[in-house]
Parts: sequence; structure tokens; C-alpha cells
Amino acid sequence: MARNLTPKNKKARSIGEDLGLRTNTKSLERRLNFFPGQHGRKGRRKLSDYGLQLKEKQKAKLIYGVLEKQFKRYYLKASRNPLATGAVLLQLLERRLDNVLYRLKFAPTRAAARQLIVHGHVKVNGHKLDIPSYLVKVGDTIELDDTAINIPYIKPLLADKKIMPPAWLKRQAKMAKVERLPERQEITENINEQLIVEFYSR
Repeated sequence: MARNLTPKNKKARSIGEDLGLRTNTKSLERRLNFFPGQHGRKGRRKLSDYGLQLKEKQKAKLIYGVLEKQFKRYYLKASRNPLATGAVLLQLLERRLDNVLYRLKFAPTRAAARQLIVHGHVKVNGHKLDIPSYLVKVGDTIELDDTAINIPYIKPLLADKKIMPPAWLKRQAKMAKVERLPERQEITENINEQLIVEFYSR
């Protein structure tokens, strides 16, 4: 499985925003305004329209942990849908199994959720599934196995009664169910999908 191995704080600093890639952001907060690299403290130049579109695409890719080839496949699939391309694109990204585990707070980050999946700790509809990019469907049930619920960073998340997953997901103990597909207003990430559509429409 191909992965982007660039340090997580460096990814966030290249965009200039906290992308939620790490749970501990203290070191990032001090350096977020400085672009990574030798000349980062000189500041950022004003971006062109193309630069803004590219930055938004890169930001979405980094947030969801998707590489370019797969991200473009999501865009092409969304563009064939009669509904708004940008909204459908974000819906596809939200339906990824690793993102769903993160939204359910079964894992602190999407990267941690991806690791749970590839290590075989997640069942979908009663069957072990080790594909982080699996797109959940309405009615799918998701469950952590007994090994996962005893992992030190997972146990407090499962015990926290204050966690409220989005309305399209229903969580109960170590199990969850996809009640419906997510709507655009329920996707809380700071992404301007229209800029991504404009980038691919050039």
C-alpha cells in the first residue's frame, strides 16, 4: 500500500493549517506560520488562482490520506454523478472506512484508523476487512475486534460517553452502523471543494 511518508507537521506547515494529522499539536502551533524549508521564515507569496486551486486539492489529499492517482479516481467518479461534483467528491472521501473509524472516534487520527484496518482489527458486516479505502454503504455494520478494544489509546475513546459521532453514523460500544450517507453540511473539514473542481476542469 503506497503512503505519503512526509513528516506530518511538515505537511500541515506546507498548507499553513492544522490538518488534524496528529493528536499532539503543541510543536506545530509555534511553527504553523512558517513555511517548511530553509527560506520558510521569509513568508508566503500571494498565490495565483491556480496556486489556490492546487493548494486546496493538496489539502484535501493530506487530510484524508489519499495519493494523487486515487484522489483523481474519486474526482472522475464524482464528475459522473448528476449531483454537484464537489459535494459528491467529499461524500466519497467521507465514506472511506478509515475516515468512518475516525469519525466514530474509534481511533484518534485517520492514520491510526488506517493502521487498525490493515492489521485486521476491523470487521464490516461480520467479516474482517483490511482495505482502508473501502466505501461504506447504508446499512453496513462496523466492529472492532477484541484485540483492538484493549489497545491503550483505543480504550479511553470507547469509554468516553461524551463522544458524539455525526448523525449519519450510529455508535454503540465497539460497534457502529451506517444509517445513511453523509450530507455536505455534515462534513466539517475546512475544504473549498469548488476550487478542487476548478483545478481538474482546467
